[in-house]
Amino acid sequence: MQKKKTNRAAAKRFKLTGTGKIKRGKAYHRHILTSKDRKRKNRLGTADLVDKADVRKVKRLIAK
Repeated sequence: MQKKKTNRAAAKRFKLTGTGKIKRGKAYHRHILTSKDRKRKNRLGTADLVDKADVRKVKRLIAK
């Protein structure tokens, strides 16, 4: 049986926390920032956790 390979694109986008949760960045913070207010941009800059429904899929992608 072949070894399980890490999906490199996913590995760069998601990080595993010490407690086993998966951290992700938020979208809409790359360009066209002039039309977004400061509060929204600050919130978009902080990390968030992957939703419970997607955890299994993401863990499979980043498994080593």
